[in-house]
Amino acid sequence: MSTVLDRPETRSSRQLAGYGLGALGAVLFSTKSIAIKLAYAEGVDAQTLLALRMVISLPFYLAIGAVALRARRREGAAAIEPALAGRAALVGVLGYWFASYVDFMGLEHISAQFERLILFTYPLFTVVFGALFFGQRVRPRALLAFVFSYAGLALLFAGATATGPDLYRGTGLVLMAAVAFALYQLLAKQVIARTGPRLFTCIAMSSAGAVAIGQFLVTHPSAALLVPPRAAASAVFLAIGATVVPSFLLNAALHRISAQANAVIGTLSPLATIGLAALILGETMSGTDWLGAALVIAGVGWFTLADRR
Repeated sequence: MSTVLDRPETRSSRQLAGYGLGALGAVLFSTKSIAIKLAYAEGVDAQTLLALRMVISLPFYLAIGAVALRARRREGAAAIEPALAGRAALVGVLGYWFASYVDFMGLEHISAQFERLILFTYPLFTVVFGALFFGQRVRPRALLAFVFSYAGLALLFAGATATGPDLYRGTGLVLMAAVAFALYQLLAKQVIARTGPRLFTCIAMSSAGAVAIGQFLVTHPSAALLVPPRAAASAVFLAIGATVVPSFLLNAALHRISAQANAVIGTLSPLATIGLAALILGETMSGTDWLGAALVIAGVGWFTLADRR
């Protein structure tokens, strides 16, 4: 006998909610590189900014995690096994500390636009790693979506080339971030299914925050956290608007749709970055840029509709 959750209309509603959560999370995550660049302009380095991000966001995760644990007890759910909590912590360190750290380091050497282009190769890595290591099927419609989306991204960032001796270092660091985040997406989905998205997010981000703060204390004096007011404002926004809120949205989306679907929807993020760069940094868009934006939207829209069918 089928349950309510097995009904086609219920599954469709879950998918639509997943797409919406993933898209909103991608837009909020897109503000990260702009906030980082604004903080760098005030003389803050990558390790200090990452530590500030975690110092500000960590209390939110600890508080929400405590609420989630109490809710599990009230519902009579089984306690989280230490091995499962440890796995969630390790996945969080991979996706929210290591990937963030190498991405922050890369942004010290290349432009925010070029960073977006490299970082958003992660959906391709998600599909490839899913097929190689997780037994997931590569769907032709996903590949077609990549053709449209990455053609659009290539047009959008064709002129955003970095120069100078730091080009290869910055490119390599951000590419490492893309690989790490792709693996995070695949590993996180398995853990989220057992812990729930809210509790997983709290464990993962708290663990990543502890590592980031520990790294900072080893390499910097604690007084280095006292940054100029503009840098502090960028750090606050980075911690809450570009970390706390979208991290919950992303993991809630992963609870409803596949990692591949969430990854392809994430290609909306560069579009949001371009729009914000125009508003905040005064950048303009050419006709070619608008064509690229249309291709990205077409790729994401095609994948969403095809995946629902």
